[in-house]
Amino acid sequence: MIRVLVVDDDFMVAKVHSGYVNRTPGFTVVGAAHSGAAALNMARDERPDLILLDIYLPDIDGLTVLRELRADPATVDIDVIVITAARDVDTIRGSLRGGALHYLIKPFTYSALRDQLDHVGSLHRKLAQLSSRPAAAQHEVDDVFGGRPRSTAPLPKGLTEQTAELVRAALTEHPEGLSATECAHVTRLSRPSARRYLEHFAETGQAEVRLRYGGTGRPERRYHWRG
Repeated sequence: MIRVLVVDDDFMVAKVHSGYVNRTPGFTVVGAAHSGAAALNMARDERPDLILLDIYLPDIDGLTVLRELRADPATVDIDVIVITAARDVDTIRGSLRGGALHYLIKPFTYSALRDQLDHVGSLHRKLAQLSSRPAAAQHEVDDVFGGRPRSTAPLPKGLTEQTAELVRAALTEHPEGLSATECAHVTRLSRPSARRYLEHFAETGQAEVRLRYGGTGRPERRYHWRG
């Protein structure tokens, strides 16, 4: 599990963002901080893997928090995603220079945050695989540095975000892949409906299609969520 600290001065916003994190497979919230000082203290005490960091805080701003995290050996390796209403270039530049993985502008949808969490999860898996090897090849380094998440494509007419989330969750919970029939069974959708969502994810690059060949007949299309 990737452990997440949520930092936001608004208690209700922090609660919403915590809910987003907890509904994402592989992630769990270890705490919520509502000031910069509290964020730094909790980061040192809890040692989360990831911080969702607001910029507008009541005591010290998020960029100062980010700089202090990077200056402290105990917190220097914590990943950070900046989440803020700030749109000015100086704040964006400061977040980039401070080593933030990404910058989300409020308000945003669960899908937008989910894309970034999936990216963090993917990075953790890739780095864990590389750590077992004496050296990394260039293409593996390129994959780590260049593997930015794809933006969530708009749904075609007739597809709904709620059902898309249902199919997405089914795929992420079954890393071995699902056929359209299996997905329909898991989600309790009709097979044609499940297939439409699966094909949409495949066409937009969010899912990968692999063919499984049996004894006779056409090969079975199996869908795997890209993580």
